[in-house]
Amino acid sequence: MKILLIDGTIIGSKTGAILDQVKVYIEDLNGELELEMLKLADYQHQFVDGRPLGEYNADMQKLVHKIEEADGYILATPIFQGSIPGVLKNAFDMLHPRAMRYKPVSIVANGGTYQHHLVIENQLKPILDYFRCLVTPNYVYTHTSHFGEGNVIVDEDVHDRLRELARVFVHYAAMGKNISKEAIDQ
Repeated sequence: MKILLIDGTIIGSKTGAILDQVKVYIEDLNGELELEMLKLADYQHQFVDGRPLGEYNADMQKLVHKIEEADGYILATPIFQGSIPGVLKNAFDMLHPRAMRYKPVSIVANGGTYQHHLVIENQLKPILDYFRCLVTPNYVYTHTSHFGEGNVIVDEDVHDRLRELARVFVHYAAMGKNISKEAIDQ
C-alpha cells in the first residue's frame, strides 16, 4: 500500500517535523507500507477555478495524480488565522469527489494557540467526510511549546499520541485494503 504523508503548507517546518516522526512510528509497526513524503511547497500551484485538470500546469496535474494513486494519507497542516492554509484547500478543490473515497486518513496539525485544534473538527474533518475518507478517530494537535530547537518534538505526551495515531492508522490501512473503492452510488 502506498501512503502519502502530505505536508499541507508551503512555509514553515513544524508540520514536516511531525510527519517525519509519524513516518518512523509507522515504519516501526509495518515495514511493508510504502511511505512517501509529499510537500505542497515542492509544487508550482495555480488557483483552482473549475477548469478541467488537463488545463492546469504539470505540477498541479502531478499533485492530483499522486493523491489519486495513493492508498492512504497522513495529513499534516498548520493552522493559520483559525483555518487550514489556502494552498491545502486549493489542493482539495482539485480532486474528484471519489479520489480519496474509503481510503484511511490520519490528521496531525500544529498551531499557535491551544484553541486552534477546533479547526480540525470544524473544517478539516468535514472536507474529509465529503471525500468519504476513513478518518481515524484520533488526531494529534501540537502547539509551538511542544517543540525544541530545530523543531524537534520535546513533549513525551505528543510522542505517545503520535505512536498511538500510527498504530490506529496501520489498522485502518489494513481495513481500507479490503473495501472496494468502486461506488454503488454515483
